[in-house]
Amino acid sequence: MTKSISAVGFELEQKQSEMIEKKIDRVKYAEDLIVDLIVKVKHDKAYVFDANVNFKWGTQAHVSGEDFDFGAALNKMMDVLDTKIKKEKDKVQEKK
Repeated sequence: MTKSISAVGFELEQKQSEMIEKKIDRVKYAEDLIVDLIVKVKHDKAYVFDANVNFKWGTQAHVSGEDFDFGAALNKMMDVLDTKIKKEKDKVQEKK
């Protein structure tokens, strides 16, 4: 799984980068199913996390989370991402 994390309109602090990396570890159980995970963080009035996931079988998923708090926005996105990955994993296992 290739990870790409980028900030749009501001500079990510070391602490924020580490927090994102730590949260992404939550989906390590599916790293053999994911080709790449692209996370973009935008900050205007609120933090907006957008993630694109490309699965090995050609499916793509896009999830996002938004909040005025960095950690809360990240958690919202990760909750949706985790659910999406589990659904995709289940779909593929059903087809076998």
